[in-house]
Amino acid sequence: MRFLVVDDDFETRILVQKLLRPFGDVDVATDGEEGVECFVQALKEKEPYDLITMDILMPNIDGQQALREIREIEKEKNISPSTRVIMISGLDDNEEVHDAFFLGEAISYIVKPIKREALLEEIAKLGVELPAGKA
Repeated sequence: MRFLVVDDDFETRILVQKLLRPFGDVDVATDGEEGVECFVQALKEKEPYDLITMDILMPNIDGQQALREIREIEKEKNISPSTRVIMISGLDDNEEVHDAFFLGEAISYIVKPIKREALLEEIAKLGVELPAGKA
């Protein structure tokens, strides 16, 4: 399994990285621009991400814009199915949730603070099978 954690908050990056590390390789990015670059690089290496967690409010390119760019790259390269993305935010905001799902085609949304059980449950709902015995 290969994961990408995109979040400008150091503590959140470390927490999500720690939660996902038992299940595979975890790369991190500190903003949306870096996250898109990581996504493109993973495609070039022919080792795409199985799952991306993406914060919404970040500097440079926010999570909403980064997700739209990722979806555009997938369309250009005829990548199907789309990469599974869990949007993460400190905001429990209906407009942000709407934009994540309908404009960025996110498939999941978690409000901070992130709890281990909630993250693993969302991953399972997305059909990502994590190695047994490590959950």
